[in-house]
Amino acid sequence: MSDAPRETRSTCPYCGVGCGVIIETQGAQITGVRGDPEHPANFGRLCTKGSTLHLTASAEVTRQARLLQPMRRPTRGAAAEAVAWDDALDFAADRFAQVIGEHGPDAVGFYLSGQLLTEDYYVFNKLAKGLVGTNNLDTNSRLCMSSAVAGYKQTLGADAPPACYEDFGHADCLFIAGSNTAWAHPILFRRIEDAKRANPALRIVVVDPRRTDTCEIADLHLALAPGTDVMLFHGMLHLMLRQGWTRPDYIAAHTAGFEALKAVVRDCTPDQVARVCGIAPDDLLQAARLFATSGATLSLYCMGLNQSSSGTAKNAALINLHLATAQIGRPGAGPFSLTGQPNAMGGREVGGLSNLLPAHRDLANPDHRAEVAAFWGVDHIPAVPGKSAIEMFQAAADGEIRALWIACTNPAQSMPDQATVRRALERAECVVVQEAFAGTATCAFADLLLPATSWGEKEGTVTNSERRISRVRAAVPPPGQAHHDWAIAVGFARRLAARLGHGAALFPYQTPEAVWNEHRASTRGRDLDITGMDYAMLERTPLQWPLRPGQATGAARLYTDGVFATGDGRARFAATSYQAVAEPRDARYPFSLNTGRLRDQWHGMSRTGTLGRLFGHVPEPVVQMHPQDMARHGLQDGDLVQLRSRRGGIVVPVAASTDLGLSQVFMAMHWGPEYLGGRGHDGTPLAGVNALTTPAHCPVSKQPELKHTPVRIEKAELPWALLAMAWLPQDRVLAVRAQLRALADALPFASCVPFGAAGAPAADGRSGQRSGVLLRAAATQAPDAALLAQVEQLLGLTGADTLRYADAHRGHRRAVRLRRDGALAHVEAVLLAGDTRAEQWLRTLLQDQLPAQDYGRQLLALQAQPPAGVAARGKLVCNCFGVAEAAIAQHLAHSEGSEDERLAALQQALQCGTNCGSCIPELRRMVRAAALPA
Repeated sequence: MSDAPRETRSTCPYCGVGCGVIIETQGAQITGVRGDPEHPANFGRLCTKGSTLHLTASAEVTRQARLLQPMRRPTRGAAAEAVAWDDALDFAADRFAQVIGEHGPDAVGFYLSGQLLTEDYYVFNKLAKGLVGTNNLDTNSRLCMSSAVAGYKQTLGADAPPACYEDFGHADCLFIAGSNTAWAHPILFRRIEDAKRANPALRIVVVDPRRTDTCEIADLHLALAPGTDVMLFHGMLHLMLRQGWTRPDYIAAHTAGFEALKAVVRDCTPDQVARVCGIAPDDLLQAARLFATSGATLSLYCMGLNQSSSGTAKNAALINLHLATAQIGRPGAGPFSLTGQPNAMGGREVGGLSNLLPAHRDLANPDHRAEVAAFWGVDHIPAVPGKSAIEMFQAAADGEIRALWIACTNPAQSMPDQATVRRALERAECVVVQEAFAGTATCAFADLLLPATSWGEKEGTVTNSERRISRVRAAVPPPGQAHHDWAIAVGFARRLAARLGHGAALFPYQTPEAVWNEHRASTRGRDLDITGMDYAMLERTPLQWPLRPGQATGAARLYTDGVFATGDGRARFAATSYQAVAEPRDARYPFSLNTGRLRDQWHGMSRTGTLGRLFGHVPEPVVQMHPQDMARHGLQDGDLVQLRSRRGGIVVPVAASTDLGLSQVFMAMHWGPEYLGGRGHDGTPLAGVNALTTPAHCPVSKQPELKHTPVRIEKAELPWALLAMAWLPQDRVLAVRAQLRALADALPFASCVPFGAAGAPAADGRSGQRSGVLLRAAATQAPDAALLAQVEQLLGLTGADTLRYADAHRGHRRAVRLRRDGALAHVEAVLLAGDTRAEQWLRTLLQDQLPAQDYGRQLLALQAQPPAGVAARGKLVCNCFGVAEAAIAQHLAHSEGSEDERLAALQQALQCGTNCGSCIPELRRMVRAAALPA
């Protein structure tokens, strides 16, 4: 490959917005990334995650974090050993063929990811349902989008979002339900800000139990009780009927089932809604009026509706409102489900769930099964329903499924009820993990590890939330021995076909385009027909489906003629009554745990977790709790608490937040065992936030209720504490973090995260980002001194440049390493054990790289109060320019003018919010708070 600088257009691998990116490379190394100004999803904008993609592909990250060769464990629990690709695939084919031969095809299961490309998905789906003859193929899209799928199909007839991104600018009312768009889909939130600027009359309603950053732009925030969305939507329809705000003409011409729905909502009076949902009747009336009477209403919704035991009912109840008021099929109007993952939509297109077949066909439909069997050239597609994600791991835990193939996902972090998931992974006779990153929790359970390519190396397609298909292109060759996901599946399928004695001709593919062409042919005549497009067209520009032969562009909006994807063309109202959460709070578990995203992190953080700078905004795992609830339980910020549900428990620091209602707590979904752990009283490893969450799921969509788990909270009595942190060389920092995390796991509580300093020089003097590691731990008493010695060794606290103090009798130990820069000295590493009162100011000295030469032995003192001149910058707000709370507050203290004028002045002075814009909602909140009287 030439060493000349090159640029390659591709697509971001994070959320479902589907942003176009331009990858900059030099030789075989990715050196930069920027937004593609010509891509219709983002027009050049990127969020804080997308704009740092190139840093996750650095040579240092690749060497430390990536899986670079096939590995096999000779026995369970043993260290994995390198094997050749042929040997690895032969081993997998032998084991799967043996299980199938002895126990039947339904004794194996495939668990995939919404981050796979469409071509990857298609091969795996054909492998399971066509070759093996099992429908036990599901994906982590079951955890995020299956309720949206079921809701669309139940009402509109097909899994097809009818709106598009252009509708943001045409709407008169935006109704955002169960979506913290500002954090989960930041580039779409930029469109909302644009729309509000262009049309100040635009009204925005946000429905969310928490006051998220998305609420900062809202005219009305409905802070409903968790899980009560169906009652809210039924109550809105009740008022629309009472006020005459429905469209009887549209209902009569284009829908069916309205009388049954009217009977269901009759009892959903404002008083009943207020009692169940906890909102004011006047707010309910305002929401109903804005939704029904605005010129065009666009609803945006996500996990708050989907991740529920009533997920399908919530989706359908919201769509009911659009149908009843004719707010669908025209610019600015429609129910728009925001996709969580970059290609959950593409996976749904090819049938990548256990109840689906290619091109939006249904497994339960015998005609559809016959069509697919004929298309693939197999005898039949089995009629036995496949196991959904929750069911698959339960079946493996019960011994029913004996072999698991897991690709591009991390169920040992992301699935609810981790005790069952881990039992499944331990009991399965063969676990194959196909993965790009070596450090995921699931990798520890694998008998066979297969290295896969990742962003910047892959070729294929993805489909975003607005049905737009974009090309993913390789900018650099695969690292090490990594292979493409579709090619791994093909190699395995060919070997397995030889052992099964059939299906040898099913997998002739030599390129991803060949796979995509077969997928395209399967869509002919279907609602998502893409037979009018080809790879050459996609090379020129992303395209929306459907796009049939003879059409130049795809459909921006669906159902513009009022004809829906049902047998008679009429949409169906869903007359489903409100049901409470599957597991209500009670006296033993009095708090509702909600889980969700952080602004700067993604899923299990296998990629974003390689960058310390992305931990600036939320640096460590915490559980948020209302200050009044904390006071009642005698808790203060930073106290360690035992957080327990009926399934398990974890230890985690607590943080006060007025964004929550009383009796509610929130913890980010990202904090899995890779970053948060310890040991229970019985020695059992603690497995992160999903040790708590419930496997209870929607009976239709099979999506689990990750948005509500009853928990109890008690102060953790762990008096001995440890804080250790250090700047480290880029080529060691991730490896050291993994070693520290494993070392501290013997203690009752441990968290270990990277940190960074935006814009600072690297430790070796080169330009770039500095990186460090922070370890926090706690126990009932001081651990063996050898453990602390190992921590010091890993953090470089053993040399002559280290100041130290130890009191073995009291369990106290302190060490500080200084780096001399001429007359100046800077703190490079700190360990505080037993007494950590000096944490705040020592941490400030280290992370903010303040001069420390004047403090001498004071660096080893127990004092909690910082010396003069040491002031913390506070939480990092703007990741792009490293702007923290203190600088923002200082500027706002002297700022005048309107809210918009003060925000503009702040941005001009400090640059915060002028790059990716992800921090703008928080900046706006700070501007507003600074204007309030003291």
